[in-house]
Amino acid sequence: MLRLWLIFAQAATIAVAALFVVSTFRPEWLPGRGGAPAAVVQSASPSASSVTRTISYSDAVQRATPTVVNIFTSKEVRAQRHPLLNDPIFRRFFGDQLPDEAQRASSLGSGVIVSTSGYVLTNHHVVEAADEIEVALPDGKKLLAKLVGNDPETDLAVLRVDSENLPAISFGSSETLRVGDVVLAIGNPFGVGQTVTSGIVSALGRTGLGINTFENFIQTDAAINPGNSGGALIDASGSLVGINTAIFSRSGGSMGIGFAIPVSTAKMVLDQIVKSGSVTRGWIGVEVQEITPPVAESFKLDNTRGALIAGVLRGGPADKAGVKPGDVLLEVQGKPVADPAGMLNLIAALAPGQSAKVKLKRQGQSVDANITVGRRPKPQARAE
Repeated sequence: MLRLWLIFAQAATIAVAALFVVSTFRPEWLPGRGGAPAAVVQSASPSASSVTRTISYSDAVQRATPTVVNIFTSKEVRAQRHPLLNDPIFRRFFGDQLPDEAQRASSLGSGVIVSTSGYVLTNHHVVEAADEIEVALPDGKKLLAKLVGNDPETDLAVLRVDSENLPAISFGSSETLRVGDVVLAIGNPFGVGQTVTSGIVSALGRTGLGINTFENFIQTDAAINPGNSGGALIDASGSLVGINTAIFSRSGGSMGIGFAIPVSTAKMVLDQIVKSGSVTRGWIGVEVQEITPPVAESFKLDNTRGALIAGVLRGGPADKAGVKPGDVLLEVQGKPVADPAGMLNLIAALAPGQSAKVKLKRQGQSVDANITVGRRPKPQARAE
């Protein structure tokens, strides 16, 4: 038995040694080790070109750019006369050499075609006091435009050109915009020609900037430069979500903070101007101020929400309804008033002649009043 065990041990040792020699010097002789080496499988990744196509907004731009126009305006500007020019003796010697007092000033901006029948939406400040307005289509065709109506309090104006079957932009929804959504600004900055810039929505509902009476701006970091005013702010599908209006800048160029009027406001102004030539808003004849923490403490208010009535126009709608200075306006037609800007927007949305129920706080007591809404007076034109 011992002999058999020694024979087995020797055979096993020889087999292991042979396997070591073969695996070291002739590994291809072993089963499963011959042939071509196994291929390395690599997970597929999109090529650079496919990634570029995925994030491109070319389709949106192609849908919107045919509807964005360049606007050129000109007006006659008279230089202020120097008192010496009225002196007969002075004019006797220098009258024939005096330059012409009347000069023409020109400016440029952008606009958006909003109907196939030729209506163009732009900023009021782009066409303000212009004697002549010319609209240049993206294909190079130039058309004279007439002013249908304007609304200085939102800085919007509506033009019309005598042309049919024009490309019109699609209206999007500014109410569904979110901070971080991609937006594109289209216009004619510095007169270099139609240009597209991209960015995101940086903030919504910006107020208190002192730009317009009614403010509810979309803030974006898409570059907006001089000449972009009145142009389109579009979403990633090419639909209009705002009208580019202003920038925050210390140099005159874009610093990454631009403001656009929401399309909801623009469409409301457009519809009223097309229908009646002007915009009608509600008015109650009060002067309001913001409720700061010190004001809230002095009036014994629990918070700073609402609008403090600082003055009431004698004989105005609010005066007739019994509203008094020192009252705090909390609600209009059941809608809460957050601040003076919010109150202004709520009142402006009411129709003149409508009876509006307002909730006030007077000396710590809740007071209800019914105000017959008046028509908001038109703002006085700026002196040239």
